[in-house]
Amino acid sequence: MTDIIEYSFVIPAFNEQESIPLLFNRLLEISEKLSGNKEYIFVNDGSSDQTLRVLTELSVLHKSLKIINLSRNFGHQAALSAGLRYASGNAVISMDCDLQDPPEVILDMIDRWKNGFDVVYARRLNFREDNFLKKIGSKIFYRLMGKFSHIRIPRNVGDFRLVDKRVLRELNKMPEHARYLRGMVAWTGFKHCFVDYMRPDRAQGKSGYTFAKLATLGMDGMFNFSMLPLRLGFLLGIVSIIAGFGLLFYQIGDVLINKVYYHLYKWLIVVLFIFMGFMFLLLWILGEYIGKIYDDVRNRPLYVIENLKNFDNA
Repeated sequence: MTDIIEYSFVIPAFNEQESIPLLFNRLLEISEKLSGNKEYIFVNDGSSDQTLRVLTELSVLHKSLKIINLSRNFGHQAALSAGLRYASGNAVISMDCDLQDPPEVILDMIDRWKNGFDVVYARRLNFREDNFLKKIGSKIFYRLMGKFSHIRIPRNVGDFRLVDKRVLRELNKMPEHARYLRGMVAWTGFKHCFVDYMRPDRAQGKSGYTFAKLATLGMDGMFNFSMLPLRLGFLLGIVSIIAGFGLLFYQIGDVLINKVYYHLYKWLIVVLFIFMGFMFLLLWILGEYIGKIYDDVRNRPLYVIENLKNFDNA
């Protein structure tokens, strides 16, 4: 009979050969303070460096370190979903591999879980060192999500969290391909709390989250958990109608009062270009939704596993 796993640590890794040994050693130190069996699930998300070799060497020395090796780079949310699918602990802690999620915070998260909370978020009190566009984009995104999403998604939290096995079961039932796990966890509605911490800067390597990947993640969150994009058409339509009538009344008044006559085609050209911009914007929004529907209708797997290591069913 397989021993029951009390804690599962799920860590996606993309080109993190330098960070993995440091993180794993710190996790082992933390684990000595915890009773019960543990498993450490690292998901190699198609790394092009020596990440897989480093993980393999560690897995030979530590059978509790389990590897899910994806056939290519499927993205952070897909890799994290793969790890959650294979996690078997009563409490599942997900975190990044870059040491910006301090393992020492996990002890406080576990204490909150033992006190009856099903979800424990690690909440950042500071912003990491990012470029200006990332900081501004993040603030705008969370403000829009807070105002227009029908789900209350916590702010200043990432994928560093603890979920109970009950929450994990519900997450693994969700079939969507455009994954935004922060919103999906909040959608379940289980009892949650926060553990605040100061996020350190990256010590090793370079971030795999480029601006383009962050933008994609933000769009997945916006399109999956907010009706704002669909309502933009209504808002732009109302603004356009009001502006059009305002211009019409202004021209009529100018003609009747000031005896000024306009060449109407000049105004029509400007208005035509404005409406063309609105049309392209709305077509883009419509295309995003159709694309996501298309992805789900194809029903392709979210990821492809090349091989497993140290799993009982490997």
